[in-house]
Amino acid sequence: MCSVRLNEDEYALVATAARTVGVTVAGFFARAALRAAHDPHTSAAAIAGRRETVIELFTASRHLGQIGNNLNQLTRAVNSGGRPTDIQLDAVLDSVRRAAARVQDATGQLLEDG
Repeated sequence: MCSVRLNEDEYALVATAARTVGVTVAGFFARAALRAAHDPHTSAAAIAGRRETVIELFTASRHLGQIGNNLNQLTRAVNSGGRPTDIQLDAVLDSVRRAAARVQDATGQLLEDG
């Protein structure tokens, strides 16, 4: 038996990943640990690099959620007869571009790391 200590952010990251693949947090840890144990070529640096990339993907995902909220606010304003300024539209579009680039970069990094 073993126990693992995580801070709230780390636990949330692992719990989200576990839900994504349809297993419990304990099951996720077990699968991840066994996979790492069976692959002696996986170095601590590679594992840390993947972790950073996964964190970046989750951060970008949260960013996309915030952008969605901004888009909803703009849509509500337009539907009620308002007109968003060009500055508001440009800010949302810039956020979409930045978040998309972050996701693309992190995904590319995961694919390169194999």
